[in-house]
Amino acid sequence: MTRFLHDQFAKDYLEELLTPYGTIQSPRRIPAEVREVDLWFSPHPEFNLSPDSLGILARAIETPALFEPFRNPATPQAILDCLVKLVEINRELQRDSNRQEGSISPDTPAPRLWILTPTASRTLLSGFGATLDLESWPMGVYFLPPTLRTMIVAIHQLPRTPETLWLRILGRGRVQTQAIQELEELSPENPFRGSTLMALNRLKAHLDEDVNPNWEDRELIMRLSPLFDQQLEAAKLSGLEQGLERGERLVVENLLQFRFGSVDAELAQIIEAVLSLPASEFTPLLMQLSREELIERFGGASPR
Repeated sequence: MTRFLHDQFAKDYLEELLTPYGTIQSPRRIPAEVREVDLWFSPHPEFNLSPDSLGILARAIETPALFEPFRNPATPQAILDCLVKLVEINRELQRDSNRQEGSISPDTPAPRLWILTPTASRTLLSGFGATLDLESWPMGVYFLPPTLRTMIVAIHQLPRTPETLWLRILGRGRVQTQAIQELEELSPENPFRGSTLMALNRLKAHLDEDVNPNWEDRELIMRLSPLFDQQLEAAKLSGLEQGLERGERLVVENLLQFRFGSVDAELAQIIEAVLSLPASEFTPLLMQLSREELIERFGGASPR
C-alpha cells in the first residue's frame, strides 16, 4: 500500500513544481488498451525557466515529457511498459496532426520519456543500451538509444548538488533524507521550497494513516514530523503573525481541495474553526476525517 502513497506523492510533487510552466495531465489515458502515463507535461509557449532554478528538472521540461517515477527500483518489464506508453503517445499525436491536416508544426519537438528510479543495476542499464553523457549531464542520467527518446535517472547515483536536488527528493533512504535536509536549508524565499514542503506534508499525513508502516516509512515519518511545525514556529519568532495566519489558511484550503476536489461553501465555513487548532493537530484531522465528519466536528465550533 505504501508504494502507492509514494507514487501519489511523486505525482503531486512534480505537478506542484511544473504547473506554472506548462499543462499537466495526471494521469493521462492512452487509447487502445487502457494505459495511463503517471504524469504528462506540455510546456507553455512562453516557457522560460532557468536551469539554475530546478536544475535537471528544468532541462527535462524544455520539451513535452512523460514522467514515470518509481518508488521501488524499476524492473525491465516496467521499463518496457513505459516505452509502450511513449509509442502510444507518439501515435496519438500523429493522428491528431493528420486530423488537423498538418496544422501542428513539423518542428514541434516529440515527447521524451523520463523514468525516475531510486536505483538501477548495471545489468538493467546495459540491457537497454543506456549510456551516460557526462559532458552535458551529471552522473545518474542515462540515455537510451536516440530513437527511443528515453532517459533513465538512477537517483541514487546523482551527485549531491543543487542541480539534482529536485530529483533526489524522489529517492529512498539516505538519498531522500539528505535531499530533505538540503531543502530545509534553502532560503524561505525559494519559490519551490514551500510547494515541496507542502507535498511532503501531505505524504506524511497519508503515511500516518498506515497502521503498520515498514521501517523505511517509519523513519521518513519521523524525519518529516517536525518540518511543518518548524515553518510555523519560524514565522511566529519573526513576528509575522499575519503572514502565519495566511500561511495556515492556505494549508487548510489546499488540504481540503486535495481531499475533496474543491472548497465549496460548506467547507469554507469550517476553515476558521479548523484554524483554532495547532497545525500539528488539524493536519491529520483534515487528512483522515470524511467530509461529513469534518462538517459535523467544526461546523458548530467557535472560530478563533
